[in-house]
Amino acid sequence: MSHHEIITELKNWLSLQIIGQERLIDRLLIALLADGHLLVEGAPGLAKTKAIKDLSRAIEGDFHRIQFTPDLLPSDITGTEVYRPEDGTFVFQQGPIFHNLVLADEINRAPAKVQSALLEAMGEHQVSVGRESFQLPPLFLVMATQNPIEQEGTYPLPEAQLDRFLMHVTIGYPKIEAERKILHLVRNEAANHVAETPREVTQECLFAARLEILNMHMAPEVEEYIIQLIMATRTPENYGEDLASWLEYGASPRGTISLDRCARAHAWIQGRDFVSPDDVQEVLFDCLRHRILLSFEAEASGITPDKVLETIRERVPSA
Repeated sequence: MSHHEIITELKNWLSLQIIGQERLIDRLLIALLADGHLLVEGAPGLAKTKAIKDLSRAIEGDFHRIQFTPDLLPSDITGTEVYRPEDGTFVFQQGPIFHNLVLADEINRAPAKVQSALLEAMGEHQVSVGRESFQLPPLFLVMATQNPIEQEGTYPLPEAQLDRFLMHVTIGYPKIEAERKILHLVRNEAANHVAETPREVTQECLFAARLEILNMHMAPEVEEYIIQLIMATRTPENYGEDLASWLEYGASPRGTISLDRCARAHAWIQGRDFVSPDDVQEVLFDCLRHRILLSFEAEASGITPDKVLETIRERVPSA
């Protein structure tokens, strides 16, 4: 089987386990193939945890869940040095961050120094303890979750730290037909009718798929379209007075890189060997909604980042 067929089989199996959240499954696979990290925002009970747990069952690698709480310490994530009395030395004991797939559940419930410890590992693929640095596994994906309902007792992620996430995905409730299927699925699972796990996707297959995605054809016009979308967030006055009054800061170069890699991964998952403007538009909101900073005037008027990006998509020509 080709690498694409293996990933498609994985996607189809995940769709049977996570009903009504096709967008979350798609974005999780894009993050995996684009070598990035995912911030997922949604109400409790929408299968965010189940999605990454089921993904870990189907790929070669281990999984760990970290529940973020106000009393969490950075060493609870990265690990700590343990004293060995038999030889009088300190030995580093790895923390839960040293896994292939990590779920940072309710990341905004932990204070800033704990968030920073996680985000440093995400950005640098290493953990520094004392004078030493320890490399994280080559296959390393963090999916962080946030609950948009409860804001009391939370520590919102600063914009500079949000920028380290490849995508910020917002998910909602499933539709009525999906709700029925969820009910039947949970009943079957409770009766021990567990669906078979698909063939294991090896890390070698994932790395080979990443290479195929990086080598995909992207026309100069599509590349220019990505750049113009980013520039529209930085110089909004060129696209209308309303945009200029809404935006305080635009997307960083990480936004350009994210749009490029996610558009490529999206096209590859769809079975194409080239990237189109439609692929860029499909991932535009998830790649940039956390990378633009709205003005006070926009927030006071109820303007959302998605409204700003929708306006930019309408006004920047795609060809």
